[in-house]
Amino acid sequence: MFTDLQKKVVIITGGCGLLGKTFVKAVLDNKGIVVVADINAEQLEKLKVEINSPDLFTVVLDITSETSIKSAIGSVQKKYGKIDALINNAYPRNKNYGNDVEKVTYQDFCENIDLHLGGYFLCMQQFALFFKQQGYGNVISMSSIYGVMPPRFEVYEDTDFTMPVEYAAIKSGVIHLTKYFAKYYKGKNLRFNCISPGGILNNQDVRFLRKYNSLSLNKGMLDREDITGTLLFLISEASQYINGQNIVVDDGFSL
Repeated sequence: MFTDLQKKVVIITGGCGLLGKTFVKAVLDNKGIVVVADINAEQLEKLKVEINSPDLFTVVLDITSETSIKSAIGSVQKKYGKIDALINNAYPRNKNYGNDVEKVTYQDFCENIDLHLGGYFLCMQQFALFFKQQGYGNVISMSSIYGVMPPRFEVYEDTDFTMPVEYAAIKSGVIHLTKYFAKYYKGKNLRFNCISPGGILNNQDVRFLRKYNSLSLNKGMLDREDITGTLLFLISEASQYINGQNIVVDDGFSL
């Protein structure tokens, strides 16, 4: 157990999503205090009922709005008096996201970059300002193996989906934003790291899973819970001198 998570106040954006809920439960299970920040107020209410913990607090947050981010920071500071960590985990995208590259319009490409990478930047910027004033802080952003390697398009053959070009640009950008912020705030007691998971099981096509798993070393496609150990480590004091790094968790798929 990561006992040093006790009383750490951790904000998780996109906390109502696939990975977000798993992260929320993992932090609570390890004695942390979780602030679930999500743009969907209805889903936040459902999550509060589902988890029903005194150490869970929710705020409506639009990661593309400076006003919304500042409001969330203010609400959490007022309630707890501090913020220990931000988990950049939201996954905003428009309705045309996921098209084959030939069908992606310039407008859709720019909008998706703005929503996702731009939103992560804005959260990092605004929380860094707060953390600098507080005297410490920790930002962990979710990237992807496709931020560090080109897509293996062969695993998508004969399926109904692909690896979106926007995703590659966004997730590689997240890694370099992380390094940039870590270097920029040298000497300020702020940490910036990111996690690059491999594929996460979510009812994918059997043909896709077979091909994906054949390129991995042991398990293949990961469960959501397989990412939580790395997240908890980066939140905890056990990782206090890890800064500006990208940790790949993919069962060797990227080798």
